[in-house]
Amino acid sequence: MSSASRRINVVLAEETVQAIDGMAMAGQRSRFIENAVQHYIAHCGAEAIRTRLERAIIRDQDIDREVSADWYAVDQNAWNPIAREER
Repeated sequence: MSSASRRINVVLAEETVQAIDGMAMAGQRSRFIENAVQHYIAHCGAEAIRTRLERAIIRDQDIDREVSADWYAVDQNAWNPIAREER
């Protein structure tokens, strides 16, 4: 933990405490919880989610174009007979 650590009281389910105690080294429960919370923040925080979404948008842009082109073709096939009937 950093030098700016602060003691707080947290209530956890008994099963959670047992799981932590089973994974944390003796005397390292606070450090284990600190690391778990930091990991959660890094992977589930709003900024992390935004970053993952931005990466997905870039990664999937070709797929988006393909799907759009496929649906455009379907849409045109559906409307062409209607347009011919109106003439």
